[in-house]
Amino acid sequence: MAHSDTPSTTDLAPEAAPEAASGRRGKGAAGRRAARSGGGAGQSMPFIMRKLGTYEVLDEEGLSLIEANADTILEEIGIEFRDDAEALALWREAGADVKGERVRFPKGLCRELLKTAPEVFTQHARNPARSVQIGGKATVFAPVYGPPFVRDLDGERRYATIEDFRNFVKLAYLAPSLHHSGGTVCEPVDVPVNKRHFDMVYSHMKYSDKPFMGSVTAPERAEDTIEMCKILFGAEFVDQNCVTLNLINANSPMVFDETMLGALKVYARNNQACVVSPFILAGAMSPVTVAGTLTQILAEVLAGAAFTQLIRPGAPVLFGTFAASISMQSGAPTFGTPEPALVSYGAAQLARRLKIPFRTGGSLCGSKVPDAQAAHESASTLNMTLLAGTNFALHSAGWLEGGLVSSYEKFMIDVDQLGMQQRFAEGIDLSVTGQALDAIAEVGPGSHYLGCAHTQANFQQAFFRSSLADNNSYEQWLAEGEKRIEERARDLCRSWLASYVAPELDPAIDEALLAFIAGRKESMPDAFT
Repeated sequence: MAHSDTPSTTDLAPEAAPEAASGRRGKGAAGRRAARSGGGAGQSMPFIMRKLGTYEVLDEEGLSLIEANADTILEEIGIEFRDDAEALALWREAGADVKGERVRFPKGLCRELLKTAPEVFTQHARNPARSVQIGGKATVFAPVYGPPFVRDLDGERRYATIEDFRNFVKLAYLAPSLHHSGGTVCEPVDVPVNKRHFDMVYSHMKYSDKPFMGSVTAPERAEDTIEMCKILFGAEFVDQNCVTLNLINANSPMVFDETMLGALKVYARNNQACVVSPFILAGAMSPVTVAGTLTQILAEVLAGAAFTQLIRPGAPVLFGTFAASISMQSGAPTFGTPEPALVSYGAAQLARRLKIPFRTGGSLCGSKVPDAQAAHESASTLNMTLLAGTNFALHSAGWLEGGLVSSYEKFMIDVDQLGMQQRFAEGIDLSVTGQALDAIAEVGPGSHYLGCAHTQANFQQAFFRSSLADNNSYEQWLAEGEKRIEERARDLCRSWLASYVAPELDPAIDEALLAFIAGRKESMPDAFT
């Protein structure tokens, strides 16, 4: 999982993206149903601009204590930058104490370096209406990342293929409440290891027009991603704007390895965003306590994020964390539990104090199928994700079995929940319509609101309506085949894939991408390890 988990800082105007998105919404009854339910296949919802406050678990004293302890780690224990002479030389030049591969940092050095990182930036999509804001009050939902297996529409658990990869990209494109195409939505094991990144990145570019993530499994694959981005967006645009987000995992505890450092350097040099994320299974890769884990996470992020600014001041970077606990009986990771939620809430506060965007959360679970365990663990994680003030939420749809499986059924169920979260983030409408005094005056005591003018004018958009939940009578449920939500999700997924139409891509760009990929593939033999 560790390798799976001067820029443009012009913010997208919060009112501009909804206008662009609503222009693509259908008219008539279908459009009204989509609005009530938070969208439908092919409909578009803009990235979230939260109108809710954030939930905070640490006061000033607690935050200062965590920060002081992280400074102690950086100064006295240090972080290892392995197998990268350039990184060690840059840190030595910046004033750090470098002994072997261990780097110790004078107090305040990392925070000072991070002052050049943007607090808010735009990740541009090839369709400008799909571009997203990263940071501030914005929340961006992206799908699952990294699983080698899928649970398919026939209920089979098997290794993922490139066709599965394309399907999940198409589903993410069609899902209104996913604002981002993601990255390794599953690992296509039927394509050689050293060549699959071409097919993966191309799939995001071809089958979706939402923003996407790049390859990080080797520096040369990061370089290939950049070259493909230059073909898609233009070299000058890529140099001056963020067009790809890239997951850089710390090899916790307190190590950055050659692979991650190599990818980080490629992306930072090219002004592309790095999501510096310690991958934490508390009790194995960090202390068993929330405070101890937070301290280690902060130290690792400070070192990794500051390094991006040594490479290119102003390059966008995110404070990321993936936090789970483990069963102290079996050693298996656990999800939806209280302690990782507290870690993420605290990390979000620390990120805001550093003034860089924050990534955590998603729809995480340990269940093997999309059952009640999957639902309640995912809901616990997802609620925390929004209330923490997360800016970029990876693994928001499709995650199953502790991240080993991308599930078609759970993808659809999660997407439905994300629509609810988007509606919840809008907060309470206090406009004249929201106050509804005219309705209260019209109805008066002892009557009902079903037929009043206010209800008739607003019922279509009044409440979120799930595309999957069954709230009908027991008798109607029986008559319709006694379908569980997994079956309804399967049916809806098949319907979406059958109706998929690719977004238009300039044929000349498509041809150039395919020619680049063919040339690079021909230059190397297949490798499956």
